[in-house]
Amino acid sequence: MEIKFAETEEDLKKCLEVIQALRPHLTLDRFLSLIPEMKKESYRLAFIEENGKAISACGFRYMTTLFEGRYIYIDDLSTLPEARGKGHAGALFDFVVEIAKTEGLPAVHLDSGHQRFDAHRLYLNKGMKIVYHHFRLEL
Repeated sequence: MEIKFAETEEDLKKCLEVIQALRPHLTLDRFLSLIPEMKKESYRLAFIEENGKAISACGFRYMTTLFEGRYIYIDDLSTLPEARGKGHAGALFDFVVEIAKTEGLPAVHLDSGHQRFDAHRLYLNKGMKIVYHHFRLEL
């Protein structure tokens, strides 16, 4: 399974449906307008496609904190419902972990909605630990 980075608008458009499986509120226009801003913050979008269609995608960025130093944060990890259970998300996760290891980074982080049990099973099977509570103040 080949993993590519979404570098062109055509690649991004391919990835929209996969990202919408996780972020259904996103429209094409909103997605295409946010990505350039996110890229300024080191965001990268990797994806796997079959027959010219993206079926799984992983968006991540580099972050630096006083607690951890520099690490990779996974924003988005999604697979189309009909392509789940075939190892695509796991392959993308491993791809990002290898980038972090190659760069000598101490960790990979992500947040996940409490209801996403299948995703949690993947993360725990990959050796991740639940170490934080994430809080949000809606304004």
